[in-house]
Amino acid sequence: MKKRLEEKLAAIQPIKEEFLSSAQARLDHLTKPVGSLGQLEELAKRYAAMVEKATPAIQKKIIYTFAADHGVVKEGISAYPREVTAQMVYNFLRKGAGINVLAEHVGAEIIVVDIGVDHEFTPAEGLVIRKVAAGTGNMILGPAMSRKQALQAIQVGLEMADHAATQKADLVGTGDMGIGNTTPSSAILSVLAGMPVNQVTHRGTGIDDIGLARKIQIIEKAIARNKPDPHDPLDVLAKVGGFEIGGIAGLIMGCASHRIPVVVDGFISTAGAMIAVALNPTIKGYLFASHQSVEVGHRFMWEYLGQKPILNLSLRLGEGTGAALAMGIIEAGVKIMTQMATFTEAGVSGKNP
Repeated sequence: MKKRLEEKLAAIQPIKEEFLSSAQARLDHLTKPVGSLGQLEELAKRYAAMVEKATPAIQKKIIYTFAADHGVVKEGISAYPREVTAQMVYNFLRKGAGINVLAEHVGAEIIVVDIGVDHEFTPAEGLVIRKVAAGTGNMILGPAMSRKQALQAIQVGLEMADHAATQKADLVGTGDMGIGNTTPSSAILSVLAGMPVNQVTHRGTGIDDIGLARKIQIIEKAIARNKPDPHDPLDVLAKVGGFEIGGIAGLIMGCASHRIPVVVDGFISTAGAMIAVALNPTIKGYLFASHQSVEVGHRFMWEYLGQKPILNLSLRLGEGTGAALAMGIIEAGVKIMTQMATFTEAGVSGKNP
C-alpha cells in the first residue's frame, strides 16, 4: 500500500503556466470588459490548466461521499448519536438527503463509500463497501487507527479516483458522513497548522457551550496523549484522524495524479485535503475550494491550502452539499470561456486604443 501511495504522489505534475496563459488570453478577448466576470474567469482558467485543454467541457460529475464512525463519540462530543451515521447512509441511498437534492440539481452522480461505518450494509446501487474497520478507536485512549489502517483508508480513496478516471469524470466532488467527525478534523488542523485547539474548534452538529468546552478538552487530551508528528501526515491521520478523512485524502491524491479537478466540500473534506497537500504540496493546483463553512477553523484550513472559497452560504451540513453547489459555478465559468464569442467572432468593436 505504501508503495502505491508513493507512486501516485510521484505521478502528480505541477500545473503548467502555458495553459493558464492561453486560457487567460481567450478570456481577455471575449465580448466583455477584461476581468468583468471576476472569479468565474479565474475558475475557468484554472480548470483549463488542470485538464490541459484549451476548450474543456464538464459533462461527467461525480461526488464521492465517504462514511465512517468515530470512537471519540463516546466522550459526548456530538449532539447526535453514533447510529445516525448508518441511518444517513440509508437516507443517501433512498435519495432523501440534502446531497441527493443538490447533486441532482447540478447533474452529479453520488457514490457513497462505506469506509468505516459501525453497521453491516448489504450491497446496493450507489454504495461501495470498503470498510477499514467498524469505526476508529477512541483517540483520547490511544491512536484513532494504526498506521496500516491509515494507509488502507487512503488506498480506498485512490481506488475511487481510479474509478473516476475509468468513468471519464470531468469533475469530482468530496463528501463525508460521520457523527463526531468535526473532532478529528479540528485535531488535524491544530496539529498541521500549529494552532491552539480552542481557536479551531466549533460546534459541529450544534452542541451547546458546555459541550464545546468538553470537545476542546477532548481534542487537547487526544493530541497530548498521542503526540502526532506534524511533519508526518500519515502519523497525524493515524493518531487523531478518521477513516473518511483518509479516504478523502486518497481520493484527492488519486484525482490529482489523473489530472481530474477536485471540488473540496466542507470542514471534514478540507481536513482530508490538508493531509493530501501535506504529503505533496503540488496537489494544491488541482483543488477548488467549494465554500466557507461556519466552522471557525475552516478559514484557517483554506489559508493553509492557499485557496479562496467560491461560496459563503453559512453551510455546515457536509455530505458534499457545498461541493455540489460549487460544481455548478465552476461549470458556468468553463462555459463562459468556451461558448462566449470573442470580439472578432461577434464582429464587436474592442476597447478603444
